[in-house]
Amino acid sequence: MKDQINHTKEIMWQATVSCDSSYDGIFFYAVRTTGIFCRPSCKSKVPNCENVSFFPNAKDAKNAGYRPCKRCRPDLNIKTYDPLENLVKDTKRLIKNRYAQNLSLHKIASEVGVSRFHLNRIFKDKTGYTPRLYLEKIRVNEAKEILLTTNLNSTEVGYRIGYQSVSSFYNAFKRNTGLSPSQFRAYRNLNNDNQEID
Repeated sequence: MKDQINHTKEIMWQATVSCDSSYDGIFFYAVRTTGIFCRPSCKSKVPNCENVSFFPNAKDAKNAGYRPCKRCRPDLNIKTYDPLENLVKDTKRLIKNRYAQNLSLHKIASEVGVSRFHLNRIFKDKTGYTPRLYLEKIRVNEAKEILLTTNLNSTEVGYRIGYQSVSSFYNAFKRNTGLSPSQFRAYRNLNNDNQEID
């Protein structure tokens, strides 16, 4: 068992460099130059060895004056933490709460604290959608609801859900439903497509 062996600095350093999650909860490492401590599995940039200290628990690292990393959350009292899962949850929450705003991929990525390339790749790996397509689906679901419950015209609906042009709204709506907004409203009684995206 790893937690029963005497961990030398070299073993802990190798676990840190290789982001070995099997050592999570067994020790934590802190970086003098940043003032932050992490789990061994943290995907942050590998620090210089001479700037690293090791601690048996998060409390000792905090008592030594280090702050918990926001990426790997060593302060949470759980053995493993999947920052990518949380990144996806944060991105979904942001999109659902602010779909009516002018949300670019750059803006979403900067709000959740990663590069847009990293966010695009991770989000697609975890959900099957890019953030832009997910935003589009959320907006179209909202548009369907508005079309069925109000008398707003297509232009008003498009602007209300965040589109900057009528043609963008029309194209997105047709791509997702196979109908134009006015056709959807006219055939609403025949249309049973009430699927929501999670």
